[in-house]
Amino acid sequence: MPELPEVETTRRGIEPFLRGRRIRALVVRNRKLRWPIPAGLGAKLAGQRIQAVARRAKYLLLTLERGTLIVHLGMSGSLRVAPAGSAPQQFDHVDLVLESGACLRLRDPRRFGALLWTAGDAAHHKLLKHLGPEPFDPACDGDYLHRAARGRRVAIRDLLLNGRIVAGIGNIYANEALFAAGIRPQRPAGRLSRARCARLIKAVRATLARAIAAGGTTLRDFQQADGKPGYFRQKLTVYGREHQPCRRCRRPIRAARLGQRRVFYCPHCQN
Repeated sequence: MPELPEVETTRRGIEPFLRGRRIRALVVRNRKLRWPIPAGLGAKLAGQRIQAVARRAKYLLLTLERGTLIVHLGMSGSLRVAPAGSAPQQFDHVDLVLESGACLRLRDPRRFGALLWTAGDAAHHKLLKHLGPEPFDPACDGDYLHRAARGRRVAIRDLLLNGRIVAGIGNIYANEALFAAGIRPQRPAGRLSRARCARLIKAVRATLARAIAAGGTTLRDFQQADGKPGYFRQKLTVYGREHQPCRRCRRPIRAARLGQRRVFYCPHCQN
């Protein structure tokens, strides 16, 4: 699933082509995404100018003159800027056609993505209103994480994946940040000291920043807005590297099942 760095990479890729442009039409080839695209959405969008292209957690927000388009890429979705009228491929379900002659094309083989509309404040939408702070938000510091973790027996990896605590951190980057901070993914969150929480938040920010700079991580379907793959996979320290030597101590990386997802860690470098 595209995580925060992939979504931010997409946002940066499409923003120059969208911001300030006026929408001419919405072409829907398949309405059956995670939630059906409303039949009258095209009429609402036509003629509106795109004022901003933002991100909240793993959601893209296209701010228009009379509301906001909320886009989620699901498990396999991607957005590309293409010439309007160019031949769509098999899984190109939606085109947002601009008066500039370009279109924003949503491709989603598994159809777990979403294209939603809200005329009100997007921050109050049901998908967004309960989200925690962004990892780069100054309020999301070591003290905040320590307070959020206090008394919790849940594994620290799972706490990082809880969007109500911190928004947008996915499993790949939680594993990578925990390695950078020297913390085992299975450690109960409530047992972390304030100092270790501060070190972890610093590692989360550094890991996400490096991933964004590399264009994200291509594991299955993700590609950048220009069609190029993300390159952070080449820099992964633990994720997906079971039995391979740790990049620090050269001992084998281990993997374990934690909930519905696997965790990867070095038993020597993380405790």
